[in-house]
Amino acid sequence: MARRSNDVPQDPDYIPSETDRRETMYRRAESGELIAYTPEEYGVRKDDGLSLVKPVNSSAGLLVLAVLITLAFGGMLYGIVQMAITDQWEILADIWWMYLLILIPLVAGWSGYFKERKAEKLRKARNLPRPVE
Repeated sequence: MARRSNDVPQDPDYIPSETDRRETMYRRAESGELIAYTPEEYGVRKDDGLSLVKPVNSSAGLLVLAVLITLAFGGMLYGIVQMAITDQWEILADIWWMYLLILIPLVAGWSGYFKERKAEKLRKARNLPRPVE
């Protein structure tokens, strides 16, 4: 039988839900100790140590990447303005797909930044170190 709180009225047939093991992930911190993180506290994917190129996963690094991608998108929008001024719309007919293609890293960059920033705030609130894997 499940343990009940003393001051909370409950049905006689009440059985509390089991905690889901997937809610907590155990990862190593910078000190090497194993710490339990929720998916929100973990943030974006960290390095597993097997890749040659280390992923950018700090909020500052993700912010720089998101700003660079936003500047590239702004340059492409400037190109549309120039095509409109010089009346060269046939160029846009050939490269319109590039504008759709750059939206993928633009959205991914900013969503990754906001996800990691939220994770940093949650880790700071619980006084957890940053996971390294």
